Amino acid sequence: MTHDHDLVLRPTDQQTAAALNPPPGRNGGDLVVETLAGLGATTVFGLPGQHALGMFDALRRSSLRYVGLRVENNAGFAADAYGRITGEAAPLLLSTGPGALTSLAALQEAAAASAPVLAISSQIPTAGLGGGRHGYLHELPDQAASFRGVVKSVHTVRTQSQIPSAIAAAWKSALTAPHGPVWVEIPQDVLLAPTALPVVTAPDATPEDVVPRPELTAVAADLLSRAARPAIIAGGGVVRSDASGKLLQLAEKLDAPVVTTFGGKGAFPWEHPLSLQSWLEDRHTTDFLEDADVLLVVGSGLGELSSNYHTFKPRGRVVQIEADLGKLESNHPALGIHADARLALQALLETVEERTDESAPGRVRELLSRVGERIASQELTLEQDVLASVRRALPPGAPSFWDMTILAYWAWSAFDPRGANTMHSAQGAGGLGYGFPAALGAAAADPTRPVLAVSGDGGALYSIAELATAKQYDLPVTWLIVDDGGYGILREYMTDAFGQATATELTRPDYVALAESFGVPGVRTTPETLREDLAKALAAPGPSVVVLPAVLRMFAPTHVGTS
Repeated sequence: MTHDHDLVLRPTDQQTAAALNPPPGRNGGDLVVETLAGLGATTVFGLPGQHALGMFDALRRSSLRYVGLRVENNAGFAADAYGRITGEAAPLLLSTGPGALTSLAALQEAAAASAPVLAISSQIPTAGLGGGRHGYLHELPDQAASFRGVVKSVHTVRTQSQIPSAIAAAWKSALTAPHGPVWVEIPQDVLLAPTALPVVTAPDATPEDVVPRPELTAVAADLLSRAARPAIIAGGGVVRSDASGKLLQLAEKLDAPVVTTFGGKGAFPWEHPLSLQSWLEDRHTTDFLEDADVLLVVGSGLGELSSNYHTFKPRGRVVQIEADLGKLESNHPALGIHADARLALQALLETVEERTDESAPGRVRELLSRVGERIASQELTLEQDVLASVRRALPPGAPSFWDMTILAYWAWSAFDPRGANTMHSAQGAGGLGYGFPAALGAAAADPTRPVLAVSGDGGALYSIAELATAKQYDLPVTWLIVDDGGYGILREYMTDAFGQATATELTRPDYVALAESFGVPGVRTTPETLREDLAKALAAPGPSVVVLPAVLRMFAPTHVGTS
């Protein structure tokens, strides 16, 4: 009798012949790129370095497309965006020590935003592993220790035979919900040594499903079906799991208003009668959500930004669906359901009873009207007009990537993304320099549509070198730089807190001339001509830069008191 676990896949004669006669001239680096290709990767990002040359040499013998950036951190941001747009694990090839460590801020953002990045770094030669001080170039006592608190999993390779399994395990980890960055490191001598191992074909690395427990979704469905005032908070987990359609069905079945977090932008249609949009930094929205007798939180940990700086205190029952165990009930007691958002929403759709609440759209309209009145009272016409011009200039379906800058903070609350998985920012970890290199990664994923990047002049200086990357690969990214001569939001925070700002003013270049020196078209615009200039740049092939000299202000916060 043959049991399932006794079955063994037999190689074909052709596979056997190929295994017995591998092509000459291969090294450990070939095993890396062959494994990546076998897993389904098509594009890799990175920056070469002395210890990693075995991997980069192998690229020329592979079908993988390489997109090289000028700074490792920017390469990490590009891989992050590629992972967000495609849902695939984006390979990031790095060198040892300084090259590896320079990527840490990007990997922290990928971890916070659940972006699947497969970082593969070289290491010092095998003889140097273990903490001894041998004096190798780039040597660290324990390089992996720098990454363990940042990435989902760390995989250290010591022999060539370990390469396919280590990379496959990392790939599986990156794509199992919640998605995230992973780290693989391979010593220089392992990458450079000739190999007689067979060509790697198709390693199995199918990600595991995070399935909800049915008894928990049954209780959640009962609570939602019997609720008098249900409401839904939709976070980035809805976008990452491609569950926006299921969320829409559930909200309509329950007549439940929906607010999206800043990471969940686009998870719910902006103009839908049940859409509370994204005004989370607003006391009126906070009060509305606190008044819900059953609050369904999907794919959000209700962290600082999603809870109006932890002033949100729900009075009703909370049901939280979250794939990240670390976020489950971390801020509020709840019926916690550890699951992928898509699978949990499907389970709820199959079990909730339809309810009708004719008052729900009216309550939504009333809330949005009160929010609008609060903003209108602050005389912020310039900021609203600039954001509206960006929205009108950006074609539907075109993705946008926002740096940590005042216009982005406005966009978190007030920008209609017009679709799921189209608006992305660095609000996960909050580091500067994300917008432009991330947009390059998105353009590499789909060069058929324009991509918008938005930065302040402070953030722009973090990634200005990538104008060379944009030009080299002719990527269709339009970079809007809002130039206010400094770190605008920090200037505002410090002035409010201390009466004056320190260390916030910047001497900056002529960004138009700088762009043109890279061979990238640049234009200086005004708030009045922004829409036309931005639309023209987005419609043109290849990269472009639009500079808007303007000092923007934030709307008043409400977490320090009721407005």
